[in-house]
Amino acid sequence: MKIAVTRLTGKEKNDAARCAQFGHICYSVHPLHSEIRSHAIRLFIEAVERDEFDCLFFTSALPAKIIAPLLNRYPRTIAIGPQTAKELLHFNIDCETLTSFYSRDFVPYLGDWVRGKHIGIPRADVPNPSLIDAISAAGGIPHEFKCYSLEPTGESLNLDEADAVLFTSTMSYTKAVWKKNPDLIVMAIGDITAAKMRESGTDPIVIGDGSLEGSLTALNEYLTRQGSG
Repeated sequence: MKIAVTRLTGKEKNDAARCAQFGHICYSVHPLHSEIRSHAIRLFIEAVERDEFDCLFFTSALPAKIIAPLLNRYPRTIAIGPQTAKELLHFNIDCETLTSFYSRDFVPYLGDWVRGKHIGIPRADVPNPSLIDAISAAGGIPHEFKCYSLEPTGESLNLDEADAVLFTSTMSYTKAVWKKNPDLIVMAIGDITAAKMRESGTDPIVIGDGSLEGSLTALNEYLTRQGSG
């Protein structure tokens, strides 16, 4: 199948090869673009250099890619998923990787260790109160640095040749300009995105585990069920 995948420009990287492993062709569509906030990044780097954090938490690959080459030192570092970890390791930043793809699992992963610890979080300027509240409730001290914003491109998604479209975040769905097609398989990368889609009247046919690979696995399972139905 030919699958349109919502991505920030330049973030698609090896999507095509990853999709090919599941027997599909992927191409990127861009409902959002990022605007980097250099001042916030500088403040974060300076705080790391002053040893103000006990732990860093990278919630996506983009801040890891931007910040990792600027770090001369770092405390305990956690990455969300293998793609984020890959960016950090590329710049020799040793990190631990969450086994899930959701920031809600960060505090359970750290357990009692988080109590009294200062957590530095460089991320997008997109609200995630559940993460901040969970760290605080567990006795940690979160420090959020909004290092980039996500802005709508206003572009109509090119879905003319697509058999399926994969929305990779809630914002990529809510800000997308696209036309629904009854023949199009609409996919959500995970349950949080799926919930937002349902709120807006779109019921995703396929729901992944928060990763591209998990979404493609779920797609193939759906296609198998359809073929045997």
